[in-house]
Amino acid sequence: MKGRTDDEQRFTRMYDESRQRVWAYAVSRAGRQLADEVVSETFAIAWRRLDDIPDPALPWLLVVARNVLRDNIRASARRESLGAELRSWISEDVADSVTERLSVLKALTALSDEDREILILVAWQGLSPREAAHVVGCSQAAFRVRLHRARKRLTQAMGSVSFPRMLSEERS
Repeated sequence: MKGRTDDEQRFTRMYDESRQRVWAYAVSRAGRQLADEVVSETFAIAWRRLDDIPDPALPWLLVVARNVLRDNIRASARRESLGAELRSWISEDVADSVTERLSVLKALTALSDEDREILILVAWQGLSPREAAHVVGCSQAAFRVRLHRARKRLTQAMGSVSFPRMLSEERS
């Protein structure tokens, strides 16, 4: 029980001596709104890793605070990226995407297996013409001719309906 009391006393002393400086560091890096959160997280980590903290503790605590800030920035960036992605989904009309997809799929079923494979390798698998030529076992020049012809047949099968940019000639 005495060991627990010593740990509590050590932590309390370290907290009293360093809290203001850790808070000032957090404010200088992230502003007042996040500083309290960073300080709380820093000292929670310090409590869990009390035996790892050297003397003096301040440099170690500032490294922890820096890492907490870095993790918060990364999490914020992930949230913002996800939010932007979700906003882009909302701005698109789902019915248009479904209709376009159904048109392409229906047109693909009207094509030969060879044409379908060539288009799928480039559009859905994301292979370059050189890589796709290797897959189907022909030269790059021959593949480009086959791809051009397959695209033309797909356009005809779709009845001149526009189709995704990934299937257009620009991709070559």
